[in-house]
Amino acid sequence: MTAVSPIEPAYAAPPRPTPADTTFEALYEQHSSRVFGYCLKWLRSREEAEDAVQTTFLYAMRGLRRGVVPLFDEAWLLAIARYKALSARRRRTDAQLDEATMSRVPDTVDDPEISLQKKDRAEALRRSLPRLSPEHRELIDLAYYHSKSVKEIAEIVGINEATVKTRMFYARKKLAESVVSA
Repeated sequence: MTAVSPIEPAYAAPPRPTPADTTFEALYEQHSSRVFGYCLKWLRSREEAEDAVQTTFLYAMRGLRRGVVPLFDEAWLLAIARYKALSARRRRTDAQLDEATMSRVPDTVDDPEISLQKKDRAEALRRSLPRLSPEHRELIDLAYYHSKSVKEIAEIVGINEATVKTRMFYARKKLAESVVSA
């Protein structure tokens, strides 16, 4: 048991924020909603997505305190989130993605004919996306729904850029064939 000095207060002053803490706060404020959306898309459960986001930012904080300086902040966070989401999906049995969650396409105000054409195209894509392999579906998601570059996708998924380009080619080809046959 430690004795408390009658001269010094019994409480300790809060620690001063380190540069890593400041960087972490900025990363969290800037990217937390994007990371949450990414996790929610893959996990289809708000609770699991919140857990994955918390774990993602915990790992990010640990990395920053160890001196890690990410080249692309968001890609780094999404790579961590990807591994956390994949781990969470492996722990459960229903690993198929929800079609509605995966293929939400924002509606724009157009004339009725264009609106109907967009709706038909969106429906064809919605039906076709689940037919892609998980690897192809993930690349399409990152490229078109998260606007990631080939270099960022390669960093997130952990493959080289040439492989990303090749998989994207085959993913688009398969998606086009699937839409035409639908």
